[in-house]
Amino acid sequence: MTVPPGSQPGADGAPAQLPGCVRHPDRPTGLRCVRCDRPACPDCLRDASVGMQCVDCIAKAESTTRRPTTVAGARLREKPILVPALIAVNVVIFAITALQAGSMRNFSSALFADFSMLPITVAAGEWWRLLSSGFLHIGFLHLAMNMIALWVIGRDLELLLGRSRFIAVYGLSLLGGSVAVFLFGAADAPVAGASGAVYGLMGGIAIAALRLKVSLRPVLIVIGLNIVLSISIPAISLLGHLGGLVLGVAATAALVYAPRQNRNLVQAGALVGLLVVLIAVIITRDVQFGDISCFGSGMQTRCTMPR
Repeated sequence: MTVPPGSQPGADGAPAQLPGCVRHPDRPTGLRCVRCDRPACPDCLRDASVGMQCVDCIAKAESTTRRPTTVAGARLREKPILVPALIAVNVVIFAITALQAGSMRNFSSALFADFSMLPITVAAGEWWRLLSSGFLHIGFLHLAMNMIALWVIGRDLELLLGRSRFIAVYGLSLLGGSVAVFLFGAADAPVAGASGAVYGLMGGIAIAALRLKVSLRPVLIVIGLNIVLSISIPAISLLGHLGGLVLGVAATAALVYAPRQNRNLVQAGALVGLLVVLIAVIITRDVQFGDISCFGSGMQTRCTMPR
């Protein structure tokens, strides 16, 4: 009688006993991993190109296998996560402002008054408005236009850049739009909307198309139409759109054109550098405003500038 490898002959001529699974010693098995030749029970084996391999060998192979990445160094993923989350956040905030206002004319709500982008109140110390204003929208049409654009453009860019890089581009574009308004806009004119961030993504997708050497015509047409709308429709902040566009182009270019060697370090340095420049501009503009005195809250806030 032939004894299977690794089995132990029984006492008094009894049949040989099968070895225990390497991960479950209490489970006798006649199966083995074709890679490491260790005994393994059916629960610990997986189909491979040749025979079956144990879960330990498969995990080791996956850890040493180089996974494909995009031109920005991101792992390939099947679906976006951040874009739907950002849309959900914007919709929820709009719903809150509409409920507070009691109508779709949500810009009369207290939340809108406290978090919209108003340069004079930013200069008075309310710096959070530079970011919070990017999640407010003036009416449902404004929200719908931005969210549709975010969905159409953002999905592909998130998959190309990866989640951490995408949110960095989105955040810098949003901040860039607000800084442009803070720097060049009227001191007492409130501004709100995710348009700066969306325009940043438009610029980013154009740079990505250029890097990948695909046709730029569809992207440029979309950007051109949106710029025309920004100029022709009253109460649209062209400054915010252009500021976001510039930052989106710069940030995405730093990501997709970074050299493969030390790519993560170069990308991080470029993004931090852009953030430092924006902060320096904010501080400089804040100093130019001088001492601002504000009193009241919400819609009743009043600010005075030094003569």
